[in-house]
Amino acid sequence: MSLFDLATRAVRVLPAETAHRFTIDALKTGLAKPEFGLEDPRLAVRLKRSGLLLPNPIGLAAGFDKNAEVAAQMLGFGFGFVECGTVTPRPQAGNPRPRLFRLSEDRAVINRMGFNNDGIGYFVRRLSAIPRALGVVGANVGANKDSEDRIADYVAGVKAVWPHSSYVTINVSSPNTPGLRGLQDRGALDELLGRVGGAAREMAAVVKNRPVFLKVAPDLDDRAIADIADVALAQDWLSGLIVSNTTIERPESLASRHKAETGGLSGAPLMEKSTRVLADFHALIGDRLDLIGAGGIASAQDVVAKLRAGAQAVQLYSALVFHGPMLVQRIKSDLLTIMLAEGIDTPRAFRPS
Repeated sequence: MSLFDLATRAVRVLPAETAHRFTIDALKTGLAKPEFGLEDPRLAVRLKRSGLLLPNPIGLAAGFDKNAEVAAQMLGFGFGFVECGTVTPRPQAGNPRPRLFRLSEDRAVINRMGFNNDGIGYFVRRLSAIPRALGVVGANVGANKDSEDRIADYVAGVKAVWPHSSYVTINVSSPNTPGLRGLQDRGALDELLGRVGGAAREMAAVVKNRPVFLKVAPDLDDRAIADIADVALAQDWLSGLIVSNTTIERPESLASRHKAETGGLSGAPLMEKSTRVLADFHALIGDRLDLIGAGGIASAQDVVAKLRAGAQAVQLYSALVFHGPMLVQRIKSDLLTIMLAEGIDTPRAFRPS
């Protein structure tokens, strides 16, 4: 058992949000210092639509590094890419505490953070200081809770992070900002992507083009999935979708005393649902947009399931709460073992033809 595994166990005695802040501070101060290692070239993938070249397909989802404080350190743990945020134009405190809950029996987390962050100014200062040569670092942008024009917030966020990020994600899928998921409705999404697309074209004229992704919720019926796919495919500037964020549903299998807390559920109970929604999007979109699979990943087998559902890359976060930061290295090692056993020389070979 590594020192990081022992530290993960020790930190779990703290309240969830306190433990998260302690982890960020430990990484910033060097108390927890990853060792940069060589990547196995067999794990490298290039996303078809965006052209992003990733040393491996396993990314860190938004939510862990809200203020772009430790992206370099997380790349050092072996992630193929790191997504910082969600960031809003103005700083906001988020929802009242407690707002983050471990469901240890279920290997799950419920959060109702509410886009707590230090604002776009601080975020961009931190993001711009990350050496680009370290790896792929994305920026996830959202809207302030009290904004009178939330779409304007997304436009401002995209413009601010564009010159300093490897890619940009538009997050309309959090359940913890009232009304935000309404931007996934066909009419609202069409307006959102129209205005953000204008900003993307404006920025691309002066700064190298950036891939842009739309992050969606798992709580979508067939009609909503079809509408989102249709609107997304109509955007010639949009690179892909991240499927998915947390769910507001509560499976009957949940055993933790925190299972009734309000907020978005992530972790193991989300794996099956998010993978099914991912497969539904792939059936409609194919390779015309890049698909990044998120939700419930904790093993190489989970990664393979996402790839077989149509993802080109994946993201995880909640599993780190229970397995620690060395999880990504174990997943990569196990993924290579699975590839060898199946006679596969690239993760892309798992994907449906």
